[in-house]
Amino acid sequence: FPYQTVTGNFAKVIHGLNANQLTDQVIQRSKRMILDTLGVGLLGASTEVCHKVAQYSKIYSSDLSSTIWGHLDFRLPPLYAAFVNGVAVHSMDFDDTWHPATHPSGAVLPAVIALSEAFPQKKKISGLDLLLAFNVGIEVQGRLLHFSREARNIPRRY
Repeated sequence: FPYQTVTGNFAKVIHGLNANQLTDQVIQRSKRMILDTLGVGLLGASTEVCHKVAQYSKIYSSDLSSTIWGHLDFRLPPLYAAFVNGVAVHSMDFDDTWHPATHPSGAVLPAVIALSEAFPQKKKISGLDLLLAFNVGIEVQGRLLHFSREARNIPRRY
């Protein structure tokens, strides 16, 4: 096909990624990012803002559910679990960052974990698949940020 959109090409690249392409260095850095994000998220789960979004989200229900970090007996639909856990990560503002300013893991990890928990037991994903999904999310976020006109001006605004 002679004419391909940027979006189509981007989707093709992302869709073609697989766990065999994760180098040892990427796996180790990803594990460190995940551990850091979980730690910050567990700390943030006790903040007032996290309690507020958790209370708000309790009105939603679904046959599928995912855990709220730091609360073993509290589950929400995956979308809202990702939302609450993402707020927990960001509420302390200690989560990882890169330039231009963004917090990659806090946006990606809660969604990846919530979705992985929503899979039926017989279709659970492996740890390596979770690492791949995490890295795809980070890659997508980084590429979108790289191509954003808004991101180019962030340093000048501060």
